[in-house]
Amino acid sequence: MHILLDGGHREEVRFKSLDEFRQWYGQEVAPKVTSEELVKVPMKTGQGEFMVVRPAKINGIRVEPVYSSSVDRY
Repeated sequence: MHILLDGGHREEVRFKSLDEFRQWYGQEVAPKVTSEELVKVPMKTGQGEFMVVRPAKINGIRVEPVYSSSVDRY
């Protein structure tokens, strides 16, 4: 998934499944869509890394499937 933010910034975030993305979006982002409150974005780096965003500053979200047969699998 790519989060497109105000100011032209773009962040890539990976979810294990579409259902995991839908759950995060439905619980964290959608209810606070106009909020300036920070919400946590889950990062799957395994290094304790995390990111927070303001839902009101998200201009778009692009969901890109990654198939298990992809050569560039992480």
